[in-house]
Amino acid sequence: MSGLPKITVVTPSFNQGDFINVTLQSVLSQNYPNLEYIVLDGGSTDGTLDVLRRYDGKLVWRSEKDRGQSDALNKGMRMATGEVVCFLNSDDLFEPGALLRVGQYFADHPQDSWLTGRCRTIDSKGVEIRKPITMYKNFWLCFRSYSVLLVLNYISQPATFWRRKVLDEAGLFDESLHYAMEYDFWLRVGKKFKLNTVNDYLASFRVHPASKAGASASAQFDAELEIAKRYTTSPFLLGAHRLHRYLVVATYRQLLTKGR
Repeated sequence: MSGLPKITVVTPSFNQGDFINVTLQSVLSQNYPNLEYIVLDGGSTDGTLDVLRRYDGKLVWRSEKDRGQSDALNKGMRMATGEVVCFLNSDDLFEPGALLRVGQYFADHPQDSWLTGRCRTIDSKGVEIRKPITMYKNFWLCFRSYSVLLVLNYISQPATFWRRKVLDEAGLFDESLHYAMEYDFWLRVGKKFKLNTVNDYLASFRVHPASKAGASASAQFDAELEIAKRYTTSPFLLGAHRLHRYLVVATYRQLLTKGR
């Protein structure tokens, strides 16, 4: 246990009072022996601060106006002192034992810089949904192909971790992006570092009406297409990305219509 790296978890937050307590518990209940937890709140007005005050001494938190999620993330990344860092949004969850699994992986593989695992999708009540989509992402994750990543984002953000040195070479999150800032980050990191994977489920991604993922079936995927254009001019890859975007948006609209 003494050889495990320090992990910094950054949570950007804004008016997620219905979910943030469960998120905080999912991190702190990991009982990871070398944890730094930073919460950057954007000035919530919904009771989030009352929740955060209950955790004084167990985590570091600030509440102040920011310029959006990417700005909050970058503040947290600059504050981070852990060897390994990640971010977990204020409505998502870590699976039990996730941080120990990640810490042990990085301890056992000092040459590796970037790691991702599997991730479930849950609804506002914590019930797993969209299992076929999870299976689809898990299939492509097995290949870890950068070319495939330019076509579709098979990396699940809540289940992804990297060494802090990666930020020095790949840079921070693009603060001009409101959607898919993590996809832009993956593509920059993927140019410099090999993606490593574990088959374990490390996190759960929550979809609900107030979340960005739940509010729009197309904005996320439109943003990803524009981001892909930054990293490739291949007509084949961009054409495949456009086709995939069309099919996925149609699928998500069907899921939203059915409520699942």
